[in-house]
Amino acid sequence: MSAATERHMSVSNQQLTLEDISKYVRAHIGEWLSEQSLAKPPAVYELELRERMIRVEEELKNQRELMERGFDLMDKRFEVTDKRFEAMSAENNRRFEAMSAENNRYFEAMSAENNRYFDAIDKRFEAMSAENNRYFDAMDKRFETISVENNRRFETMSIENNKRFDAIDKRFEAMSAENNRRFDAIDERFETMSVENNRRFETISIESNKRFEYLTKRVDRLMVWSLGVTMGTGSLVVATLKLLL
Repeated sequence: MSAATERHMSVSNQQLTLEDISKYVRAHIGEWLSEQSLAKPPAVYELELRERMIRVEEELKNQRELMERGFDLMDKRFEVTDKRFEAMSAENNRRFEAMSAENNRYFEAMSAENNRYFDAIDKRFEAMSAENNRYFDAMDKRFETISVENNRRFETMSIENNKRFDAIDKRFEAMSAENNRRFDAIDERFETMSVENNRRFETISIESNKRFEYLTKRVDRLMVWSLGVTMGTGSLVVATLKLLL
């Protein structure tokens, strides 16, 4: 169901509603007016009411005609708007399709360009990889050559060092034998000196004992002499004191 049909149905419902109101007013307006005013007879009120009702009906008719013209104008405006919207939609669809086609061409061109770029990168990477492989192979060969040369030099140095260490060992053994001989001579000399020193110490000890005994005898004689002198002096002093007293 279209919008215009719905609007016509709503207008028909509105017309029926106004007719019902008009019938109801015609049926009861005389009673309402007679109840409000008792100065005029009912016939006069009925005439006035009919005139008023005629004016109301004419006004309602004019209002209905205006509403119908307004709805017709609105329908025409809606139709124009629908046509304009359809034209705009068609224009937008055309523009969107043109933009979509342009974007597709642009993306296809970009995709082709990117594919060429990545193909060039792949080729360059393959060339670099091959160059690096050749470089690493050359380095491996050079390393192997250096390793062989270093092994040869190490073996030569090891043999030379072994000879030097053997000579050092022999020299150390000779020095050790010479030192042992010297230490043995020193030990023998020390033992001889020790025996000589012991003999001298014993001689000195005997001589010292003799001297000590001689000194002891002299001290004993000195003590006896000192005691005799002391006793003689004491006797002399005692005798002198006796004479004086």
